[in-house]
Amino acid sequence: MASRRWADLGWLALVSHLSKFGAVGTIAFLVDLGVYNALRFSILDDKPIGAKVISVMVATVVSWLGSRYWTFREGRGNSVLRELFSFALINAGGLVIAAACLFVSHYGLGYTSKLADNISGNGIGLFLGTAFRYAMYRLVLFRPPKADIPSTEREHSSA
Repeated sequence: MASRRWADLGWLALVSHLSKFGAVGTIAFLVDLGVYNALRFSILDDKPIGAKVISVMVATVVSWLGSRYWTFREGRGNSVLRELFSFALINAGGLVIAAACLFVSHYGLGYTSKLADNISGNGIGLFLGTAFRYAMYRLVLFRPPKADIPSTEREHSSA
């Protein structure tokens, strides 16, 4: 069943897959938080943006490794560097979605409190960005090869 497309998975398998995705994301979030704070309270104490850029880069690599070797292992590609680059682009797309939610709420709708910013950027934006990333990982980046799709499915999909 691991070689079948995600749309063909049963509910239990889909829940398992989403759980793995969530676990990898949680670990990457904790790495981001830990690296950021370690840098902020040591060598980059006066450079919060630099610390954030480094922490996000480290967390992206952790997320890619977890996604490649655990969550989406059945669809990983042969070109490791191309896959990592595509993964980073997809993550940038998720960031743009979260930032757009924050921008619309803060500047477009005038909700400027810290609570409103957190709800729009870290609530709605995080949810929509995560849904985007999962769909792009599953449908584009870590898609199982066509040879792994049973022949009856290939016949139906080519019609």
